[in-house]
Amino acid sequence: MTYSETIEYLYKSAPLFQQVGGDAYKEGLLNTRKLDRHFGHPHRKFRTIHVAGTNGKGSVSHTLAALLQAAGYKTGLYTSPHLMDFRERIRVNGKMISEAAVVDFVERERNFFEPLHPSFFELTTALAFNFFAEEEVDVAVIEVGLGGRLDCTNIITPELSVITNISLDHTQFLGDTLEKIAAEKAGIIKKGVPVVIGEALPETRPVFERAARDRNAPVFFAEEENEIRNVALTETGTFRYETCRSGDFEAELIGWCQPKNTATVLCAVRRLYSSFPKLKSGWDTCLEAFSRVGEMTGLMGRWQKVCNRPAVILDTGHNIGGWQYLGRQLSAAQCKTLRIVFGMAADKDVDGVLDCLPASAVYYFTKASVRRAMCEEELADKAGAHGFSGRTYPDVVAAVNAAIEDADEEDMIYVGGSSFIVADYLTAFKAGKMKDTAQ
Repeated sequence: MTYSETIEYLYKSAPLFQQVGGDAYKEGLLNTRKLDRHFGHPHRKFRTIHVAGTNGKGSVSHTLAALLQAAGYKTGLYTSPHLMDFRERIRVNGKMISEAAVVDFVERERNFFEPLHPSFFELTTALAFNFFAEEEVDVAVIEVGLGGRLDCTNIITPELSVITNISLDHTQFLGDTLEKIAAEKAGIIKKGVPVVIGEALPETRPVFERAARDRNAPVFFAEEENEIRNVALTETGTFRYETCRSGDFEAELIGWCQPKNTATVLCAVRRLYSSFPKLKSGWDTCLEAFSRVGEMTGLMGRWQKVCNRPAVILDTGHNIGGWQYLGRQLSAAQCKTLRIVFGMAADKDVDGVLDCLPASAVYYFTKASVRRAMCEEELADKAGAHGFSGRTYPDVVAAVNAAIEDADEEDMIYVGGSSFIVADYLTAFKAGKMKDTAQ
């Protein structure tokens, strides 16, 4: 099979959650453990860091991977979803797994896994762990796919567990209260393994404390360390951090949620010094990684500026927890006219997110090219009930091109509401389907 044929086979034989939603979800670790035994428990051949949470886990995972790379460790990184290429999910020192490695894995192992009928994520996790073992990585940063307790990444025993935060998302699987969701996320806490909590709420802190106590796991709350003294936006468009013990540095991730993520990372790093001493001895060099996370790890879609005149900003925020920051950041944007190209998945809390959107923007409602996408007309109707309106477009290309055509150079065009909207933009942009703007 070619690489494209292999990916098509995977999508058809093991449905992709980002395409079909709940129909692709399989609860429990039975298949994961069978796959793990078949491959000889590859996750035991390298050290791991496990990252869960509702929002921020992608930024935290990529930043930790960049820091470990900068310290000189051969670092695997497993994240989801991908935006343009399946191989984005599995990287070693920032380099994606090769097409040949994906093809070889499927052709070599399909006779074993086909009778199991694994989910797409179960199969992808087995591929990732096997690849990291073959590559002999020193450490792999593993991002949870969904939840924690029953997520198929949860067979690992990491050096450190990290839970970024908790908000209401995937409630059909994880529970309809913050406490229930926190309990599922706390499932990654292992016996004796330190855990860092990035952000705790009155409803979630007791859940984490109880889980850590039951498993004799030291627990650290990043917010209590007050490590960051000041954050300022520089003239070059980066964040400048002043910290108490970690030095001062610039960071390229400038979403308003990122200071909390950075505090989580700094708290985590201090717990990793004993396992990865080069992080401490080479910290001055590691600090430079904060300004190069995208380059070093391939991170995309986090308040990512892709054009300048007009400014075009991409962000994958897709739930209330993310939009509590995004809505305020967009409202504060310094531009002549704010234009928002917006679409969402139908299984999200659309009304909750719409409550966070700035009322003064010009809207272009659209849908992503996935089955889970909400119809643009239905989205526009819901927006109308929240007091604002806009035109509708059948796809992201049409919506963005309309916004570009309407915009002055002093305007800002925001593209988001869903990871899939950002994915469609990046794919179309790479293919040259967007109208020209000043870069």
